[in-house]
Amino acid sequence: MKPTDSELEILHVLWANGPSTVRQVHEKLSQHRDIGYTTALKLMQIMHEKGLLSREEDARSHTYTALVTEEDTQRGLVDRFVETAFRGSASKLVMQVLGQHKASRQELDEIKRLLNDLDRDS
Repeated sequence: MKPTDSELEILHVLWANGPSTVRQVHEKLSQHRDIGYTTALKLMQIMHEKGLLSREEDARSHTYTALVTEEDTQRGLVDRFVETAFRGSASKLVMQVLGQHKASRQELDEIKRLLNDLDRDS
């Protein structure tokens, strides 16, 4: 399942802070952009219906928890992006990213380690 940009923002808050109420998520989102409380509430209700979030009902407040992991979500988004934008070519994606953005020495070393590990595994 591919979350929308707004849903992804909510997931980031939940991944970083753990189970949270709508008010807590709204406060975090409001630090970066103008979003109404009812908008955050509606988005989280929709995400619950879609199976992205679980909801624990306690008196007047509901606590939401992400049902999808950050890693699985990133993997799904990257897979879809590579398929649609680069016709399935991971090398084209990497070449585009490295050609457009200056990678730090640390990032380049990390990429080399990953490539060496992949080479050993094949």
